[in-house]
Amino acid sequence: MPFAADRDVPGLIVKFGDYPLHHGGVGAIRSLGRLGVPMYAITEDPYTPAASSRFLERAFVWPTRGTEDAGRLVEGLLRIGRRIGRPAVLVPTDEEAAVLIAEHQDELAGPFLFPRVAPGLPRRLASKQGLHELCVEHGIATPEAAFPRTYDEIVAFADKARFPVVAKNLEAFVRRSRPAVGGTTRIDTREGLLALARDWGERPGVILQEYLPREDAEDWIVHAYFDRDATPLALFTGVKVRSWPPHAGMTANAYVVDNPELADLAARFIKQIGFSGIIDLDLRFDRRDGQYKLLDFNPRMGAQFRLFENESGVDVVRAMHLDLTGRHVPEGEQRAGHRFVVENIDLPALLAYRRSGYTTPHAPARASGTELAWFAGDDPLPFVTMLARFVRPGARHLYQLWRTNRRGAVRRGAVR
Repeated sequence: MPFAADRDVPGLIVKFGDYPLHHGGVGAIRSLGRLGVPMYAITEDPYTPAASSRFLERAFVWPTRGTEDAGRLVEGLLRIGRRIGRPAVLVPTDEEAAVLIAEHQDELAGPFLFPRVAPGLPRRLASKQGLHELCVEHGIATPEAAFPRTYDEIVAFADKARFPVVAKNLEAFVRRSRPAVGGTTRIDTREGLLALARDWGERPGVILQEYLPREDAEDWIVHAYFDRDATPLALFTGVKVRSWPPHAGMTANAYVVDNPELADLAARFIKQIGFSGIIDLDLRFDRRDGQYKLLDFNPRMGAQFRLFENESGVDVVRAMHLDLTGRHVPEGEQRAGHRFVVENIDLPALLAYRRSGYTTPHAPARASGTELAWFAGDDPLPFVTMLARFVRPGARHLYQLWRTNRRGAVRRGAVR
């Protein structure tokens, strides 16, 4: 490495919710741990893949669901900070953690280091409605969307909508306590939408979004770290080849692809809103009008962040640690053609995509290198732990995700 991290400043992986098979947290532990940075993590139990990493100093076992009172979560973080005993860089891996840190900066600033940001901004960015409003305000293309507040408004939307449409949970935290859907869900018919909506209660916490046809679109991702002046110190672009559930879920396979236009769009938007920290953006290029449409803004590191690293060995987590500890962040070109594969979900995704005939024109014909989400020769136990925990519940979870994504959808052939 052409740089040295501050080994006196540890890192703490922060997440709220019960999802132990999270490869992003493992990637962050490895990324900083390989630099000699002492790493700590909040885990659901002592036997998660993250807890088994050789680069982890200690796992703080703290089962949460993301539905707890904010004061209780803050106090829990402060208690962990006292146990670490020295200032640590916080690395949030979900929206709930990012929002909580931003909204309680003054309380957390003593034992922890993190980018300072307008307290309400991460919650607004993590909110589908808040993000949509920011996109409209700043001229960023985004799919047409509706935010129904009652069942009657859903019926009115269904009477006029062009199907298929996409349903997503509206807010961080609310998706934990009152999820409308299990994840991003494509709904093919009016009947399917109304059938789903009957279970959403009096206040449906859902966004109904225009569906961008996969045959006319391509999925892109942007990962970056911005300093206190909203200047990018590390910025990467890539194309998503496969996700699970198909076309709507977590990245299963992706490539680093240079895209200056997209990089400029992301940098300008971040400058306009004044965000500081790590971002993970999902955009869909709509070939019908030639626009990149912003689908999701995650104000934290993405699970696939280890896809991206520059020639100097900097990824977004390393960039944040270097910046917050007062060190220079080395520049460098991104590793174009590099590939990221999530072993446990890419195989079912591959089978689904082959059946659909979907292709990604901008994906390189051959990878210049591959980063696996779980397996690493210098840290094999997280992969073994993932397999041990994944086989039965993981297979059931994949099936449930698939069913959730198809629930309420009526096959077009049957409608005809």
